[in-house]
Amino acid sequence: DIDHLNLRVQKELVEWLNWLKADIGFDGWRFDFAKGYSADVAKIYIDRSEPSFAVAEIWTSLAYGGDGKPNLNQDQHRQELVNWVDKVGGKGPATTFDFTTKGILNVAVEGELWRLRGTDGKAPGMIGWWPAKAVTFVDNHDTGSTQHMWPFPSDRVMQGYAYILTHPGTPCIFYDHFFDWGLKEEIDRLVSVKTRHGIHDESKLQIIEADADLYLAEIDGKVIVKLGPRYDVGNLIPGGFKVAAHGNDYAVW
Repeated sequence: DIDHLNLRVQKELVEWLNWLKADIGFDGWRFDFAKGYSADVAKIYIDRSEPSFAVAEIWTSLAYGGDGKPNLNQDQHRQELVNWVDKVGGKGPATTFDFTTKGILNVAVEGELWRLRGTDGKAPGMIGWWPAKAVTFVDNHDTGSTQHMWPFPSDRVMQGYAYILTHPGTPCIFYDHFFDWGLKEEIDRLVSVKTRHGIHDESKLQIIEADADLYLAEIDGKVIVKLGPRYDVGNLIPGGFKVAAHGNDYAVW
């Protein structure tokens, strides 16, 4: 174990981080198991190495009901993510992985898309509160891949990408999905839509519909995304929008 409160440990780790920056060329850090040490310690490492980007893995359990599914209200879960960023320094480069959004999306795409509209009408994950500090993802090396600890429903992965690549926050694409699953072209199309229309981490999200079989949202007045099997949504799409990407139970205009 590393004693992060030991001043010598802190000094040597900071020197190592600065060596990685200056000599190797890294410009950002991922803080693994960040709940294993205080945000105050992470702040020391960030302040003294000045990365352009830093993201923390703070993986805690969602609040679950008696049916074994996540509660609609996950405010306590996303508050923990917000608190970490606040303590490390909200004006700096620190962000956290949006595990709240990940957990809700896992269940929502299984016929419960109403979950994607929170009680305040906004996105229910961290992106609904502080999108500029939320790194969204569908799966990572822990949740998917060989470890398979909290995997996204494998037949609905592209719905997950249609969501995170059109919504606010900083989306993260999983290596396995991009290179091993044959999804590169589909993901690329979504990335190109995001890039072409300038969708960014603080883009404005307007949720149009959120039912069991349909989620429809407009982003920055430029992009509309649909998740779910409901096909006939033409009456909900404003004039002038054309389909730019589509796949199994998702479409983007």
